[in-house]
Amino acid sequence: MRPPVPEIAMAPRLRETLHLAATCLALLPAGAGGNELPARLPSAGGLRIHPVEEVLALYCVQGPGRLDLALPGGARFELITSVDDPAIANRGDGSFHPFPEAEVRAALGQIAFPVGAVGADVFILPYPRRAGLESAAGPGVILLSPGVREPSREQVHAELAHELGHVVQFALLPDADRAGWDRYRQLRGITDTDLYNESAVHANRPHEIFAEDFRALFGGPLANYSGSLENPGLPLPGQVAGLRGFMEALGQSSAPAAAFAHPNPTRGAVGLVLPLGASQGEVEILDVAGRRVRTLQAEGVGAGRWSFGWDGRNAAGERVAPGAYLVRSRGGAGAVLRLVVLPPS
Repeated sequence: MRPPVPEIAMAPRLRETLHLAATCLALLPAGAGGNELPARLPSAGGLRIHPVEEVLALYCVQGPGRLDLALPGGARFELITSVDDPAIANRGDGSFHPFPEAEVRAALGQIAFPVGAVGADVFILPYPRRAGLESAAGPGVILLSPGVREPSREQVHAELAHELGHVVQFALLPDADRAGWDRYRQLRGITDTDLYNESAVHANRPHEIFAEDFRALFGGPLANYSGSLENPGLPLPGQVAGLRGFMEALGQSSAPAAAFAHPNPTRGAVGLVLPLGASQGEVEILDVAGRRVRTLQAEGVGAGRWSFGWDGRNAAGERVAPGAYLVRSRGGAGAVLRLVVLPPS
């Protein structure tokens, strides 16, 4: 039996679009909590917005009595399709209201940071996730969750900028970069790991502090309408000497993204080209869970770039399953990431 689908603020052909959900990929289930996602959706570069109708048609799966969101990277979440669901404490005006696509694009246009080199897919959700009602972000992916009232422009801009801050942090200041985090904690005055850690209250989590700093420093005027931070005990980022420069330097390190794969998508061999400064002649092929599939050695050098070839096989010589794979190289110019897609035969 199909779950009840309330009227929501979107195109009038919504109900017809629900029937197209059968075109979604068959993906594995995964959980989520808070407003950080375990989902990984590496992007081919740039920011791509998936509007509500597209999300319903291509990324939703109708199951027995439920509707699921199924992301290309493998994560799957149950959606709450009715404001009468017990998980919705406040019914608002009786409908779910997705973020307007035009306002999301306007908010992205106000970001004063080179996020295009990082890459992210922004999904405007028609319904909230049962695993977490709020908007959320993970490596290369943002989920903008609807509310039970029409969102204000300020809310759209602030939420988008905050979640984009998470994407930037995952890409440019990963937890493995201990030196970078030590520097950030010192600048921010959050060196007390007993107080500021990922198990602390939400506002004291370093990832959340970084995302708020990103919103305040690089979001537009509407994203900063409140003039405050989620953690009122911290000084405003504009008042912290060296913080803006530190974060801008992260963005500059992502600039050499002149990397490409061809043909892409591919059903056979694929050529990979990366800037010389980004690699010492070696790259890793990773799956969407971050597991190493194969290490490649450069086949040639030309015009200031390394050239690689991948035949779609793992280190054991076995052909890998169709799906998305990430090419990763690290060097003096920073991390260079590129997406390679192997579609079904």
